[in-house]
Amino acid sequence: MKNMIGLLLACLCAGMPPSCALAAGGCRVLVVMSYEEDYPWVKQQKEGIDSQLGGVCEVKYFYLNTKRNFAGGGERSKEAYALYRSFRPDGVIAADDDAQAMFVVPYLRDKVKTPVMFCGVNAEPEQYGYPASNVSGVLERHHIAESIVLARQLIPSVKTIGFIMKESPVAGLVRNQVNQEYASYPIRVVGFKMPKTLMEAVAMAREFRKSADVLYVETLEGIVDAAGSPIKDREAMSTVARAFGKATLTGNSYYIEYGLLAAVVLSGQEQGATVARMLQQAMGGTPVARIPVVKNHSGKRMINVTVMKKLGITPKPLVLRGVELVRTKEP
Repeated sequence: MKNMIGLLLACLCAGMPPSCALAAGGCRVLVVMSYEEDYPWVKQQKEGIDSQLGGVCEVKYFYLNTKRNFAGGGERSKEAYALYRSFRPDGVIAADDDAQAMFVVPYLRDKVKTPVMFCGVNAEPEQYGYPASNVSGVLERHHIAESIVLARQLIPSVKTIGFIMKESPVAGLVRNQVNQEYASYPIRVVGFKMPKTLMEAVAMAREFRKSADVLYVETLEGIVDAAGSPIKDREAMSTVARAFGKATLTGNSYYIEYGLLAAVVLSGQEQGATVARMLQQAMGGTPVARIPVVKNHSGKRMINVTVMKKLGITPKPLVLRGVELVRTKEP
C-alpha cells in the first residue's frame, strides 16, 4: 500500500511545481561553494545546509576552489553551469562572494526561473543586482565590534587595532565593512593591510606591533611562501601571530584553534541552515520576491587559553562566563 501511494504521489507530481517535489522528497538542489571542499568554513556551511536538506532533497555540491586558485574560478563556473543544466535542480544555493560574481550573476540571475539563495556574501547586495527576480539570501557581516569589546575585557589597556587579510576581492569587502563601522568602535583603527605573500604579511605584522595594541587577522588561505607556493591558514595564521607578538583577534572559530587569541566568531552552520530554509520556502511555492534578504546574527565568544597564558593575560572570572575556551591545535 505504501509503495502504491508513493507511486501515485510521484505520478501526480510529474510536471507539477517544485512544491510537489519538495513534499514528496524528490527535490534536487545544487550547491555551488566558492572555496575548496576541505576549507573549514565550507565544512561549516555544508553542515548547516545538510541539517535542513539532508534526507529531504538530493543535494549535489560543486566547488569553485577560488581560495587557492582564484584565476581558475571562471572555468570552474562554466563547469558549474554545465552541471546545473544537466542536473536541472529545483533550487540553487551559492555560497560566498566569488560564487555570486563568477556563477550566479553571469549564468542564473534573472535568466532562469530556478530559485537561487546565497549565503556568506560580504558585499552590499546591490553589487550583484540583488535581490533579483529569482535571487535572495543571507548577507555575512563579521562581528568586529563585538570582538573588540571582548579584547578590551581581556586587556583593558587596548586602544588601537590593525587589520591584516590576504589581498582578494573579499578582503576589500571586509575593509569596506570596517570603513563603515570604525567610528563606532571603542578603539582607534590604525590601518588595514592586504599582503600578497607571507613575507609581506610578516613584515606588516611587525610594523603593526609598533602602532597597534591588537591585530585582527582574517583569512590568509592561499597566500604564497618564499618559493611562491600557496600555504594554508593554519601555517600562515600562526606565523603572523608570532610576528606580531601581542593580542590577536579574528572572525572564525578554526583560526582561534590555529593560535589567535579571541573572537566573537561567525557561524557557517547558522548561515547554511538559514539559506537552506529560505530555499525550501521558495521551492515550496513562496515567490522569491517575498523572501527578504537577511543578515547573519549569531556570534559565539571564544578564547584560546594557550595563547592567553602565553601572553600573561589573567581575565576576571566574569569575562569568561559563557565563553568557549579552546587550546591551540597542533598540525
